[in-house]
Amino acid sequence: MSTFAVPLQVPSGIIGGQSPAWRGCVAGTQMWLAREGGKKISKQETRMISIDHLSVEFSARPLFTDVSYVINDRDRIALVGKNGAGKSTMLKVIAGLQAPTEGTVSVPRDTTVAYLPQVMVLSDGHTVREEAEKAFAGIRDMERQIQEMNDQLAERTDYESEEYMSLVERFTHLSDRFQMMGGLNYQAELERTLQGLGFSRTDLDRPTSEFSGGWRMRIELAKLLLGRPDVLLLDEPTNHLDIESIQWLEQFLCTRAGAVVLVSHDRAFINNVTNRTLEISCGRVYDYKVKYDEYINLRAERREQQLRAYENQQKEIADIKAFIERFRYQATKAIQVQSRIKQLERIVPIEVDEVDNSALRLKFTCSQRSGDYPVICDDLAKSYPARNASETEHVIFSNVNLTISRGEKVAFVGRNGEGKTTLVKCIMDSAAHPDKDGAGSGFYSGSLRVGHNVQIGYFAQNQAQLLDGELTVMDTIDRVAKGDIRLKIRDILGAFMFGGEAADKKVKFLSGGERTRLAMIKLLLEPVNCLILDEPTNHLDMRSKDVLKAAIRDFDGTVIVVSHDRDFLDGLVSKVYEFGEGKVREHLGGIYDFLQAKQLTSLTSLNTSAGRETGTGQPAAEPAKPAKGGAQSYEEQKAQQRKQKRLEKAVAEAEEQVTQLEAAIRILEERMSTPEGSADTSLYDKHANLKKQLAKAESLWEQAVEELESPL
Repeated sequence: MSTFAVPLQVPSGIIGGQSPAWRGCVAGTQMWLAREGGKKISKQETRMISIDHLSVEFSARPLFTDVSYVINDRDRIALVGKNGAGKSTMLKVIAGLQAPTEGTVSVPRDTTVAYLPQVMVLSDGHTVREEAEKAFAGIRDMERQIQEMNDQLAERTDYESEEYMSLVERFTHLSDRFQMMGGLNYQAELERTLQGLGFSRTDLDRPTSEFSGGWRMRIELAKLLLGRPDVLLLDEPTNHLDIESIQWLEQFLCTRAGAVVLVSHDRAFINNVTNRTLEISCGRVYDYKVKYDEYINLRAERREQQLRAYENQQKEIADIKAFIERFRYQATKAIQVQSRIKQLERIVPIEVDEVDNSALRLKFTCSQRSGDYPVICDDLAKSYPARNASETEHVIFSNVNLTISRGEKVAFVGRNGEGKTTLVKCIMDSAAHPDKDGAGSGFYSGSLRVGHNVQIGYFAQNQAQLLDGELTVMDTIDRVAKGDIRLKIRDILGAFMFGGEAADKKVKFLSGGERTRLAMIKLLLEPVNCLILDEPTNHLDMRSKDVLKAAIRDFDGTVIVVSHDRDFLDGLVSKVYEFGEGKVREHLGGIYDFLQAKQLTSLTSLNTSAGRETGTGQPAAEPAKPAKGGAQSYEEQKAQQRKQKRLEKAVAEAEEQVTQLEAAIRILEERMSTPEGSADTSLYDKHANLKKQLAKAESLWEQAVEELESPL
């Protein structure tokens, strides 16, 4: 085990060693090949990263102290804690981008570490495919060398010379290595990953400059995943993903990634992905070998046990001190008193975990009553004109008919780019130009009316990034506060966990969650009766999300939420509007009612099934009607459920087989790369056989997935 040094000017990507694309999904694990008979590959946990007595301080203020733990090769770790606790800092220290105040981070020499930050510098000038191909730089360089050697062999005629034979030998060796590293099918892997993250096949040849920041973040995420690092460090990877892509990422991390350490405030996501929880609280790290929901229960039980033990110990200490004070001056009790004194000295004080009780206190103030229907859309459409003669008009959505009643709480869901934020902007445009409708404003066509006396409070998706980084927290709020509320600015900041010195901190030094909280304060300064929140939970910690959810639930006005956070939407909204294929479809009930009705528990067919179910082209589809014979019988429902479970099991088994074969191929390739292995011709036969098995397994997996995604 040795500690490696990493260049500091690296915003993202592979850190600490090379990144060959052919690395197996379980790189770094101790595994051995099955001999014959199709035995499963056994594996043994291997230490990937060791953190020893780590401490980080900012301006003499400790962020965390004396932290020690180990990251193993199959760990899926959720790094949790309140905003500002040091989660992102911990990832930067592990990645080598920030030096700790004390302690060491030890990484094996051949272990690769990839880091995805919350904010990164994105490059332009390439297509999506070209940018993603950077993950295969080693393979592409090898491909170029093979082509050069091939050209030389075609031109040279000195077939008997030593140089020619040496060239043939090098060409053969490099070609074999190229095939073993997956050089013949890396393009397929690239396309599969990009499509899983939401890109269509036509998007791959578009320049990256045409995509929004969220989509370009996906490209960076794809590059990391394609590099197949041994350890993945992900800081809020779901912030810019839609529900479908989040589900795909869950599946990828569970089945095809090595060690994973992630920071996320998506409760459903970390519960589905992780098997271990590290909590950063009050400067210390607590390690729980369970999922997040189980960690919540264990943490409460542990503290309760500590409190009981502490109270019993304090009672025992009090009794001993009382005995000593009572008989201290009695000669007949001198021996007993001395015994009690020694007993008191031997007691080891029980420590109770310190709990950070600071919490966000949030309440939206509803202004005067609005009209019965705050938002009404009739045949609403939004499109962008063609950029040139060869292109057609790009339709975002059309024929949208919806009515939102006063007091309703609704959700806008769907893939990124389907028009959720665009419809919100249409509503805001109509509110800004109440005398102009549709063509009058020039922003959309059709009719969109904002009801009588509707006062909208809008939280934009990038609201936190729009704050001036050079201003302090106090100055930011002081500039927007008006009237008597200015006298209560300190109290408001304290309620949002910006008390004391935190109010004088510059915005540029705040974490993502702290910036979101600050942007939320600005929203609260003016009373409204209609809230429009576009991804309000990005960067918020678990407790802050729960408080925000409770505040929205208690709000008396109308609420429109654009979010991909399933846990946040659960129990909050009573109606879901699905965006997809240029249409907006209405679904009554909560988010999980919507998913269950569409048979989208896995959420992998969100976009495709929308078109199948509403082939009439109507914009706001009615709930699915039962068949002629009425609703499905109980027996039919049970049969469908059994079929669903059988298909899900088949997909899982196929994924497991693919994972095992990939790991076996990797181990075999490592043996073949040694001088002894390269001379063993039997290994090449085994490698070819494993490749055939892998191709067959992948075909079975694709077949199983297609069958699962097809209508039951």
